[in-house]
Amino acid sequence: MTPLRRSDTDACPGALRLHAAADGLLARVRLPGGLLTGAGLRSLRELAESFGDGRLELTSRANLQLRAVRAEHAAALAAGLRAAGLLPSETHDPVRNIAAPPLADDEVRRLVGALDTAICADPGLAELPGKFLFAIGPVPLAADVAALPQDRDGSFALRFGGQDTGLRVGATAVIGALLASAHAFLAEREAQRTGGAAAWRLRELTDGPARVSARVARALGVTPAAVPAATPVEVVDPADLIGVVTGNGQFAAGALVPLGRLEGVPARVLEDAERLVVTPWRGVLVAGLTAAAAATWTDRMAAVGLVVAAGSRWTGVSACAGRPGCAKSLADVRADADAATRSSDGLPVHWVGCERACGSPAGTHIRVEATGSGYTVTRRGDGAATENAQPVPVPALGDVVVGARRT
Repeated sequence: MTPLRRSDTDACPGALRLHAAADGLLARVRLPGGLLTGAGLRSLRELAESFGDGRLELTSRANLQLRAVRAEHAAALAAGLRAAGLLPSETHDPVRNIAAPPLADDEVRRLVGALDTAICADPGLAELPGKFLFAIGPVPLAADVAALPQDRDGSFALRFGGQDTGLRVGATAVIGALLASAHAFLAEREAQRTGGAAAWRLRELTDGPARVSARVARALGVTPAAVPAATPVEVVDPADLIGVVTGNGQFAAGALVPLGRLEGVPARVLEDAERLVVTPWRGVLVAGLTAAAAATWTDRMAAVGLVVAAGSRWTGVSACAGRPGCAKSLADVRADADAATRSSDGLPVHWVGCERACGSPAGTHIRVEATGSGYTVTRRGDGAATENAQPVPVPALGDVVVGARRT
């Protein structure tokens, strides 16, 4: 059942509902499927320079956010986002959370756009929590409801909280099934409410996958098939999304953005692209290219400091905001990560300034957590956390983190 909540509405920021951080207000711009045009990036960069700290932050859900916005500029920021086509709905802005594979094919991209439009057109879905996540295709995120294409017959498997309950729908029924799943979540969380606030995620409901799936089956008139236990969704390694990238018959140029901060010259270079895809690994793809154009773009991105080569020390490394942006952080996380990070293969590493561990990857990873007297280094995501790890001082962290990634 849901943990103790104070409100039905989570604190996830949006373009209109800004979050008060230590460095000012934070605005998050949803990018369904991570899709963005170069013109859209230009608008965001200009807005960040006019109303924020000049940077764009890439998030773990493949969105972008602006920091250090002053309260008196909130209305002008919203107007700028609206004019750029990045705020299509006043009522549904925080709930346009749709993940898709970075190199999704044209059909999945079409479905992402159709789902976004359908969510915004459904008044009842404005009640979804801002943390509720849809997915179409395999993604490295813990989606509340996902539709996965099945190669054999062109159908889609629905997964609830990561579990395959046997529900299958045809391609033409995917959008309706995902909308029905969101309504089923809202109905089930009301049914389970025992006083106080309701759940924000499907996994917080008692027997959530089975109960929400049963509601969807009834709503759609679909009989679940007998299926084996769901295997983990296979997703690409972030190291496979840098340099010249291929997949689904496509060529793209991929780069990691060190510690997820994009600004200045690198941002301006990417603005020349027709189509961009922001990834959950704090990376960017210039998509829809020929092989030759992908190679040219890779050279351009490397020239401005973006990571395009395997073996970079930043591959698989991410961090929360840390000080001075977050008042709860116990350290300047990004500065410490910069000082200690070395090139290494192995598990992803996420640096955090406190136990909330904002932006943590969904899968198994190494958490480097500030304590006020150094950092603990623990393995997370597979039940193997070392809760009593001793804090390590920053000068000694490099060897410790490298060793943890390889175990």
